[in-house]
Amino acid sequence: MQIGQKDDFKKYFKIGISKQYSVGIIMVKTQKNIFMKSFFFNFLTIFLVVNHSFSYSQTTASTLLKNVNLIDGTGSASQNGIDILIQGDSIVKIQKGITAIGATQIDLSGKTLIPSLISAHTHVGTLKGNTSNAENYTRENILRHLKKYQDYGINNILVMGTDRQLIFKNSLRDSTVAGLLLGARLFSAGYGFNTPDDAPASWMNLLLRPKTAEEVPAMIEKLALLKPTVVKMWVDDHGGKAQKMKPEIYTAIINEAHKKGIRVAAHLFYANDASALIDAGLDIIAHSIRDKEVDAALLKKMKDKNVIYIPTLSLDEYAYIYGDKPYWIQDGFFKSSLEPGVYEMITSKEYQDKIKNSPDYEKNKTASKIGMINLKKIHNAGITVASGTDSGAYPIRAQGFSEHLEMELMVEAGLTPLQAITVSTKNAALAIGINNKYGLVQIGKKADFIVLKNSPEKDIKNTRTIESVWKDGKMVSKGVVKK
Repeated sequence: MQIGQKDDFKKYFKIGISKQYSVGIIMVKTQKNIFMKSFFFNFLTIFLVVNHSFSYSQTTASTLLKNVNLIDGTGSASQNGIDILIQGDSIVKIQKGITAIGATQIDLSGKTLIPSLISAHTHVGTLKGNTSNAENYTRENILRHLKKYQDYGINNILVMGTDRQLIFKNSLRDSTVAGLLLGARLFSAGYGFNTPDDAPASWMNLLLRPKTAEEVPAMIEKLALLKPTVVKMWVDDHGGKAQKMKPEIYTAIINEAHKKGIRVAAHLFYANDASALIDAGLDIIAHSIRDKEVDAALLKKMKDKNVIYIPTLSLDEYAYIYGDKPYWIQDGFFKSSLEPGVYEMITSKEYQDKIKNSPDYEKNKTASKIGMINLKKIHNAGITVASGTDSGAYPIRAQGFSEHLEMELMVEAGLTPLQAITVSTKNAALAIGINNKYGLVQIGKKADFIVLKNSPEKDIKNTRTIESVWKDGKMVSKGVVKK
């Protein structure tokens, strides 16, 4: 009998009782009274057992993780020998010595558990092989990218302004957020705002490109129908290759978005632009400030206005590092994150020489160093720093690996491993606006986490020792299959 037939069973059981009652009366007339009592007792026992089995089968499945070394994402030191009880998709108990009758028990002695990672600045769908274009944007390709992120322990991503109609018309985005599809949950900024110039980013042909501030309200009105997590805008001059967005236009974007209750994130490079944008009401700085070190006045302004800072340190390193042959270039954890053909491209002498001899090589190295200095200053000032990488925008920005490299670079910049984990979990959840459910291993949060072979508390690179990835209380991946 199926679970859904429980009510029907009870109905027919009542009819059965009525009939058996009549039979029982007849029995009384011909046999001893004790026989009838025994008859009803046995029947009642069977009913209670069957009814209990129905109730038990409908209870929420539970999992008990035993003896784990827990890093909860708050920045606190790890706790060893901790048990975690999961019911359904949520964490209901965290302490030592938990017992739970009926729960599936898993011994994680010697393993470390951290919250699943969150990346608040990514791109999906357009990357395929060594190309990045609108033609690659298919359902199959998007889901492939989301699965890759998840294999690297990243269960939530924010795509910053390069999505297309496909994910909204077919409810693909909403299905990922609801956990109905395998892979990371996809949160979207919809179609970003850029300057009227066709280049750069001409392949992002759904970008909104207002020529005047008067055009902005109608564009925001249309964009708001998609319910974007944030509004994304490109404000800098793309390395001197384009005109900057005009202040009156980005001010109009911020004002109109705020009227709709939507926060605004800006792609930028210069400290002066950051200051002006904050004055205009900007909520999120989506890249490092890289032209000069931030001063006390800017730090105060950022903190007073509760600006969130996403440094994308890995993006800055990718701009020059392949010319230097980084230590991780041969690492299977890195190689597995690349699209087919990209590894051969970036390890070729021709490509490496091109990077090394580029007129932008030294400029990019300097910008990267300034970005790391600014990260440390901004973090020390108590400003919320959240992890994001710009992974997936171009082939050299590897999806999945970049998020782990980002934490390594944060530690190189002066953060502790525990601080880097908090930036990549708790703070990134805050940046996306999902901190009510995700970002921490805490009672009441969704059971989203990574089980690691080795602890990253002293060595941040140990976040790469993934043994399993859990989402909504279920193991969804055993990590990366290394090439």
